[in-house]
Amino acid sequence: MSDERAGIFAVMWDCHGLEAVQSVPNPADITFALLRGAEPPALPKLMHWQLRARYNSQRHYEIYIITATPGIGEDDIQDMFEASPQTAADTIRRIGQKYYSDRREPSRVAIT
Repeated sequence: MSDERAGIFAVMWDCHGLEAVQSVPNPADITFALLRGAEPPALPKLMHWQLRARYNSQRHYEIYIITATPGIGEDDIQDMFEASPQTAADTIRRIGQKYYSDRREPSRVAIT
C-alpha cells in the first residue's frame, strides 16, 4: 500500500477487547500481483469473522470497516485499543461503516 493512499481496515472487537485488525488491500495491488503471477495480498476473512461473532453472541462482537488517514497502520489501531479501548470503539463506531454488530444496548426501560 502506498503512503499517499488512505488506509482501509477491517476491525473486529468484542466485550473483552480488540480481536482482529487487518488492512484491506488496494484493488490495484491485487490486480498487478495477479498479472505478475505473484500471490495477491490477503483480504480480511470477513465471513469467518462474522460466523465467529454469530456463534459467540455472548461476547457481543462488532465488525467495522474504517478508512484511516495516510500513515495510519494496523499497529496504530492496535495501540489505540490498548491505550483506551472505549474511546477506540466509540471513534470507530462514529467514523466507520458497520459490517456486523451484536452490541448490547442498555435497556430503554427505566422503570418496570
